[in-house]
Amino acid sequence: MNIVELRHALSTLRLGGIASTIEARLIEAQSEKLAPLDFLSTLVSDELNRRTENFIARRVKQARFRDADKSLDSFDFDFNKKMNRKLLFELATGQFVTKREDALFLGPPGTGKSHIAQAIGRAAIRHHGFLVIYREAHQLLEDLADGAVGGYRKILIEQLGKAQLLIIDDLGMRKLPPSAAEDLLELIMRRYERASTLITSNRPVEDWGKLLGDTAAVTAMPSKLENEGGRRLAIGRGRGVTGACLGFRPLAGFQVTAFGRISSDR
Repeated sequence: MNIVELRHALSTLRLGGIASTIEARLIEAQSEKLAPLDFLSTLVSDELNRRTENFIARRVKQARFRDADKSLDSFDFDFNKKMNRKLLFELATGQFVTKREDALFLGPPGTGKSHIAQAIGRAAIRHHGFLVIYREAHQLLEDLADGAVGGYRKILIEQLGKAQLLIIDDLGMRKLPPSAAEDLLELIMRRYERASTLITSNRPVEDWGKLLGDTAAVTAMPSKLENEGGRRLAIGRGRGVTGACLGFRPLAGFQVTAFGRISSDR
């Protein structure tokens, strides 16, 4: 069997990682006089690496990030040197997803909430292989409203419920459908203590009733924004996002709240 036939056979066996490197690995094995076990190990590593990268690429595509290339390394921290980098990189480890905890980013437009939310989502995929779904709030809630009319709302809710991390971005940036409060409440209730949700908004929580058009439903959402140890972490600036009403420490940049659960008090 020559190299062309070998590559074809490996591809037939769905060993594309090995097929793409076999010729280079054979040359390496001959030049470095690799032991058979070492040679085999390099081939297996090539296949595992190829499958891992393909898996990550599928997860990223499935997430449907608005900007799939965002990372914390590419974020400009210089514009706000007081930002709590430790907290952000802690969230990027994905441990809060493992613990089924949640996060809330509040602050004015242009402070980097969406960049960091997507960066954390990408990191959760790369480091843990988590199923992540990213949606801009207005699109997510419009899809659910359309689903109610088209008869597939239940399917959408179930799909969103399966995500280990659901990112709802830019709540408050665009006009929302009349059913927004009810749909958002159902999502939060279904995911409560089952999976992680990360929400970003340019509006303080106390304004969500007016934003969503249903104060009663909103009061059943996040009434306790704290983790299980009672620790409240924030980075805040600007009207309504200093966190004074929630007992946060006002620092600088946008408010980052890490909390254990979104409690419904129901």
